[in-house]
Amino acid sequence: MSPADVVLLMSSVPERIGDLVYGLDEPRLRYRHGPAFQTLGGLIAHLLESGSKVDALLRHAHLDGVASADVRATIDPGHDDELTRPLQEALEDFARIRRRTVDLLHGWGPNEWARKLRDPRAGDITLLEVCRMVARHEISHIAQIRNLTVLLPEPRVLAPTPPPLAE
Repeated sequence: MSPADVVLLMSSVPERIGDLVYGLDEPRLRYRHGPAFQTLGGLIAHLLESGSKVDALLRHAHLDGVASADVRATIDPGHDDELTRPLQEALEDFARIRRRTVDLLHGWGPNEWARKLRDPRAGDITLLEVCRMVARHEISHIAQIRNLTVLLPEPRVLAPTPPPLAE
């Protein structure tokens, strides 16, 4: 995956999430398909949190010269959270942060993409490899969001059933 491909994928994530979850209400975001499944809201919260942390890592690596980081922990910080604020607000904040990061990435040349971070688990890893990991992680979660939204039960109208029509 080239740097241009990575930037394109990363830039599309906020819009893809928004398209998949447009119009979902709170009960559907909190619906749990089974005990081993995360809620849709929890999965979205994870993706938005990890995306924002990764974006901060990339900005600090570039602007502040950060040379070491636990990349895996930044990309995949855990799945324990639920959305703590309205979905639309969270998506808008993530989209704003991601736009800033993508603007930064567009300005990188070959030397910046090849710059290495020292990761305690993976050793030396280039910023391009970090972005490739991020893109794979985010695309896999977008597929999960798509799958969970398809499996959501239809909303039910809790109204009395009308009496049968007389013939």
